[in-house]
Amino acid sequence: MRERVLGAVGAFVGILFACAVSQKMLAGLNPWFIAPMGASAVLLFAVPSSPLAQPWSLLGGNLVAGLVGVTCAQQVPALPLACALAAALAIAGMMALRCLHPPSGAVALTAVLGGPAVAGLGYRFVLWPLAVNSLLLVLAALVFNISARRRYPHHPVVHANVHGTRDQPPGVRLGLTVDDLDAALRARGELLDVSKDDLETLFIDAEHRAWRRRFGEVRCSDVMSRDVVSVRPTTPVQQAWQLMLQHTIKALPVIDPDRVLLGIVTMHDFFVDRLAGDGPARGDRPRASVMDLMTTQVLTTRAEQTIVDLTATFSDGGRHHLPVVDDQHRLIGMVTQSDMVAALYRAGLERAA
Repeated sequence: MRERVLGAVGAFVGILFACAVSQKMLAGLNPWFIAPMGASAVLLFAVPSSPLAQPWSLLGGNLVAGLVGVTCAQQVPALPLACALAAALAIAGMMALRCLHPPSGAVALTAVLGGPAVAGLGYRFVLWPLAVNSLLLVLAALVFNISARRRYPHHPVVHANVHGTRDQPPGVRLGLTVDDLDAALRARGELLDVSKDDLETLFIDAEHRAWRRRFGEVRCSDVMSRDVVSVRPTTPVQQAWQLMLQHTIKALPVIDPDRVLLGIVTMHDFFVDRLAGDGPARGDRPRASVMDLMTTQVLTTRAEQTIVDLTATFSDGGRHHLPVVDDQHRLIGMVTQSDMVAALYRAGLERAA
């Protein structure tokens, strides 16, 4: 319902803005606004994630169609043939330039069938009203969609490898792969009104939801460590290092006297600060306490969170541990990669049984 309302309201605001400004700018020109902009508004405001609704699609498609339409109107005397050529060549040009925009087909026909007013403008029709109308509508779409917290221009989510290698992230190495998607699209042999990246994201999300349905009963509270080894900001660096070695752990939550999580210090922090060896060896920048090393921006989770929701964080996100906090941000546990492996393995066994 939200998207339906936004589509209607967006079209109203966008057309009103573009129409009013165009009339102000082009008051002495006939026409000062063209009908295909209404069809463009359907795409820009009702389905802004469509590849056909992106700014380049509208601007590039309309300019290509306008140039083709005016040329056909001037060079082809037979009106039916001029209309057919304008539409066909506009589509070919838009596809070649990757700016396919369906309403631009109507722009090409407008250039042919617009009558004496459009014919009198010649190629100036492409600049005004066409370019002016298109630019104003795109501007309205940008402001409205961003204000409505929509991703526009639409960029699909990219599943990057946090380690900087050419391997696919662990979460997409199994199940649906990009090669599978490419093969399916080639076999279908049709142009779909959705990008390949969006399709991949949609399928991965669907797989994640299926896993949640099957294994979603296992929560962080079921697998987390509750007796968490932690330190205070004033804990000496040497003591923190010894705690890691003693308990064979890779991270220490940093808490205050009320157990409120203030940060985390990891082995990575020690190595980056060149404080490794038999123990933390003093480098060029000596560190006296954990406060000097800890990371304060800590990704956390809640006890009621399902472990399936955290798989991407641990696999693709490269995390090794997540502190578990309550509503007051107090530390109540820790979930590690080992906990995740054990929980998913156990859930799989129980499911198979």
